[in-house]
Amino acid sequence: MSSTSDCLFCRIIAGTIDARIVHQDDRVAAFHDINPQAPRHVLICPNVHLATLNDLTPEHEALMGHIVRTAAALAKTMGDAESGYRLVANCQRDAGQSVFHVHFHLLGGRTFAWPPG
Repeated sequence: MSSTSDCLFCRIIAGTIDARIVHQDDRVAAFHDINPQAPRHVLICPNVHLATLNDLTPEHEALMGHIVRTAAALAKTMGDAESGYRLVANCQRDAGQSVFHVHFHLLGGRTFAWPPG
């Protein structure tokens, strides 16, 4: 696993910062967002440090598939698979990315509008 010592999410994944972890395996970690935008708001991050979606290469395809499958499994566990959930990834500051470690927001527990904003 590659990480950077100044990355908040790398530190959470490494266990040096406390977080409410809901899932962790050899490829990803998922934990509750500290500023939830829905009744259920979990972040899903690859264990390897990638700053933005622009840094993905073909070698990351299986990892991205694993993230989506993990999100679907967590949505089912959280009780949102049938009613609906949203999976969001922001890329770069103008899109709302504030932590530069690839992550997906899994949101559930309420009705979502479209377009999102």
